[in-house]
Amino acid sequence: MKDVMKHSVHFSYLIALLAIATLSGCSGGGDSTTSSTPSSAPSAATPFTLALIGDSPYGASPTDTAEFLKYPSYVAAINSDKDVSMVLHTGDLHSGKQYCTQDFNQSVFNMFAAFTTPFIYTIGDNEWIDCQKAKEGGGTTNSYQLGDPYANLDIVRSLYFSQPGKTLGKAPMTVHTQATEYDTKYPTDKAFVENIWFEKSNVMIATINMPGGSNNGASYLSTGVSGLSALSITDQIRQQEIDNRTGASFRWLDTIFAKAKANGDSAILIMVQGDIWDLDSNTMSAKTLTEWKQYIDKLAVLTKDFGKPVLWTNNDSHFYRSDNPLVLGADCKIEVPSTPIGKFSTATESCLASVTAGALKPIIPDGATYADAYRIVQDKTNPNYIPSYNVPNFHRLVGHGNATPAGTDMEYIKLTIDPSKTSTTATEKDGVGSFGPFSWTRVQPKL
Repeated sequence: MKDVMKHSVHFSYLIALLAIATLSGCSGGGDSTTSSTPSSAPSAATPFTLALIGDSPYGASPTDTAEFLKYPSYVAAINSDKDVSMVLHTGDLHSGKQYCTQDFNQSVFNMFAAFTTPFIYTIGDNEWIDCQKAKEGGGTTNSYQLGDPYANLDIVRSLYFSQPGKTLGKAPMTVHTQATEYDTKYPTDKAFVENIWFEKSNVMIATINMPGGSNNGASYLSTGVSGLSALSITDQIRQQEIDNRTGASFRWLDTIFAKAKANGDSAILIMVQGDIWDLDSNTMSAKTLTEWKQYIDKLAVLTKDFGKPVLWTNNDSHFYRSDNPLVLGADCKIEVPSTPIGKFSTATESCLASVTAGALKPIIPDGATYADAYRIVQDKTNPNYIPSYNVPNFHRLVGHGNATPAGTDMEYIKLTIDPSKTSTTATEKDGVGSFGPFSWTRVQPKL
């Protein structure tokens, strides 16, 4: 109980949000729509273009500032693309080898503020959960509050989401947020200010806090796990945070799909940080992905019921990838690593060819020679589990990220959404692809 009381202070931001809702006269489950909010009714179905980015600015060590120093030029390059009407960042403001500090968060926030369009950010694991790890300064004064994940989550929320329901950027946009639109039976959901949705041109666009690391299941609990700092956070506290976040995410998924169906949206775009099909150099027998199965199961059911195109985008695994992990044997394309910096290559190859070449090996199970993410879903109780999903109206885009430390060029995915296009047949060749109303191109600006 002392541990619970000790760490309850780190949920002060949750209490602040409740105070905001009370003072503004909003009830927990109310709709905060105003005239400046993207309409709850579908808007005119005109094409528009987004820039998808994430896992940036990254460094290979606490002292590696090469990408950080180039970032203003990167922002300027995206701003100069006049087709782009908003920017989406999938999270991870720094790498897992850099410290978690207030100064760094503020510096990146200041760079994000230079985007001339609405800027939408979801939270990654490196800026809070992984702050407790030794490589990020956990247990030392190098990281804020010795790397306490909840303290670091608080400062990220208080900085990047200081105005619940407002995006960042020079042209902020009003959006729906779980901080004010939550089921009052689950009051802890109001903490998730980062979970948002809005509609544009009859397309639902949403974010969910799903950080990398297997929903922070076994790898996040302290018992028997190496690499975590000596923070006095009990597994009871950690498990409660996992349960709260998972419950909020599931209810937000329900909200996203229900609103899209009720409003007659033609497609859905969902952005998260974690790659829920990435073994991250672990083997299948290590069972590091079991906590993601519940998400994948739910996503498959909701997407199939929706019946229209659903595009899922994340970073986290650092290889551009286009695939459908909800259909066995679906076409899968992945980037051909482009080194050295300055090559500006957007070449892709089949995921199986990448495995053969050794590039995709770290996320392929137990030395197997297949590359189908469909088979990577893990069940806690059944080591021989094989999924039965068959959801052809789903597709996934994984962003490149982690560019400069990996010796590759920084890039963004230029994603155009044309609601008049409805085919769910996916295509991809050398960084140019399409699926339903979504078409995209990998762009590597010369900085």
